[in-house]
Amino acid sequence: MAEDQTHPVIEITDLSFAWRSQQPVLDIERFAVQAGERLFLHGPSGSGKSTLLGVLAGVLMANRGTITVLGQDLRRLSAARRDQFRSEHIGIIFQMFNLLPYLSLVDNVTLPCRFSKHRRARLGTDSAALDQEAKRLLERLRLPEEALSRRDVTELSVGQQQRVAAARALIGSPELVIADEPTSSLDADARGSFIDLLSEECAKAKTTLLFVSHDLSLAERFGRTVDLMEINRVPLDRKVA
Repeated sequence: MAEDQTHPVIEITDLSFAWRSQQPVLDIERFAVQAGERLFLHGPSGSGKSTLLGVLAGVLMANRGTITVLGQDLRRLSAARRDQFRSEHIGIIFQMFNLLPYLSLVDNVTLPCRFSKHRRARLGTDSAALDQEAKRLLERLRLPEEALSRRDVTELSVGQQQRVAAARALIGSPELVIADEPTSSLDADARGSFIDLLSEECAKAKTTLLFVSHDLSLAERFGRTVDLMEINRVPLDRKVA
């Protein structure tokens, strides 16, 4: 599915989400992200940031509302089709990285292209070209040469693992990248350069970036900032998650 430049990449209307039968965690009347935007979404711990990302990625299903991503209403898809849609069109930088210790650095980065014909096609059918793009992204994100030479991701520092996770999200130029607190393990000097590199790679690929963090000092590096507490009608003291 190609990104439609005439519609928002993300569009939420009348969203409600609750864990089982508990009080709602999210109650959002409207939220939209335009194609090509680099948007910074912030809120304190417990405000529902990760829950919202789970809904947008199709991992969690809302109790009510319309959640449209790249023109696709996620609530109309089966679980299997949501999984396929996510692998084809969305790159995710997880808070816990989710790297596989039995794969090399390069194989961790190229993993999405093993599941997505759409993302693989953008790099060609040659495995060497796929590996080359993985190495380019790792070098672009300033992973040292000595780190690249290691095959075991468990030998990397936490900050280096975050960069591998970012390269994995970017490979194959997905239309949307969702980043969940991706700079939490980087020092202050490294955070700015990491965000700039991530933004540059997204701009190059015409990828929309939704970057989520509690660290409001990062907001100045993005085109638009949204406070989740302003669009979510559930008060923080009533949230379960």
